[in-house]
Amino acid sequence: MITLTFDIMIRTIRQISQFLGLIIVMIAFVEAVLYLLFNRRPKRLLVGILMLLLTIGVMYVFVRVLWPMATPTKTVKVAIGLASVAALAVAYWFLSEPRVSRVGIAYMLLAPALIGISLLIIWPFIFNIWLAFTDMSMRTAQNPTFGLQQGIANFRNVFTGTVARNATFWQVLWRTVLWTVVNVVFHVAGGMALALLMNRPMRLKGLYRTLLVFPWAIPQTIAAMSLRNEFNFYYGFFNVMLRTVGLKPIGWLQDPQWAFVAVCLANIWLGIPFMMVIFLGGLQSISHEYYEAAEIDGASDVQQFWNITLPLMRPVMTPAIILGTVWTFNNLNVIYLITQGGPQERTDILVTSLYKAAFSFYRYGFAAAFALVIFAFLFTFAIIYLRATGGLKTVYE
Repeated sequence: MITLTFDIMIRTIRQISQFLGLIIVMIAFVEAVLYLLFNRRPKRLLVGILMLLLTIGVMYVFVRVLWPMATPTKTVKVAIGLASVAALAVAYWFLSEPRVSRVGIAYMLLAPALIGISLLIIWPFIFNIWLAFTDMSMRTAQNPTFGLQQGIANFRNVFTGTVARNATFWQVLWRTVLWTVVNVVFHVAGGMALALLMNRPMRLKGLYRTLLVFPWAIPQTIAAMSLRNEFNFYYGFFNVMLRTVGLKPIGWLQDPQWAFVAVCLANIWLGIPFMMVIFLGGLQSISHEYYEAAEIDGASDVQQFWNITLPLMRPVMTPAIILGTVWTFNNLNVIYLITQGGPQERTDILVTSLYKAAFSFYRYGFAAAFALVIFAFLFTFAIIYLRATGGLKTVYE
């Protein structure tokens, strides 16, 4: 076990500071390049072409010559690269003249977000597609084979073979759908009920809202590991309460059916506050004039809910339900930290089986194809749900 010392803390803080500093420098570099491109133009066309060729040449030397060299260190190489680019930028500044650009500031503002999305989402997604068409595993990690046949084999194995140790894709898919439906139904119903309650005049409303949001504010990892202990057969809270009222204790983590109930209870408890916050914001945006007019016409509370609240809440509920469905469908933390998919893989859902395929059985190519299948399911669901409910029509209109 590693003991946390002052030196380790200082070294970690230094590494984080260096990483953040590198990000800031790279963003500043991109912003400077965009500023020069949109707000300066070369005084002569030949000068612009020469500057472009010189920039390409410097980049080629840096990538193909300087970076592969054993010495100097990477820090020095990065410093040389940034200094070269800065010198090119200064040279371009003196060889160019100002010009007015309407779109330059827009691209400069969008650039950091586009770079982050490209590095954190688009590039990993493209790499996952490539990985799905290889036979990469622990045995072939150094020299994987890429090809259409490998991709077809991976996708065929997803639907016809076992996705973890013994469970098949269709068994896990059925359990995932059941898990998602149960959780989302309780999240939406519980969140709406609490939001309606919190939207009414009452004393200490702020305190109640704080207490209700508390489960959502706790890091999910800590909450799941705490709940795992509460489901313990001997000393867990639930069995203690059952013994107190004279009932037999339940093997929450030993019996497959009760284990599934246990993870559902944990995730329902964790997910309701999010829906409550979203729905409460939507309820507060509805004008009270609608309800006053309905009361004058003699409408009951139930009629007001079905004919005023629900229709006006649709633009808020649609993205919240889609987000809740995607998060629940892909919720690895709760199941893996409470049951680890057991007993006998009977609480595994698709994403926990995918995790095991990648990091327990080291079937990287198969896991990448498996991930694309899960993505296709969720993407199709989102499109169908949006078209069926028309929940975002008012946003577009």
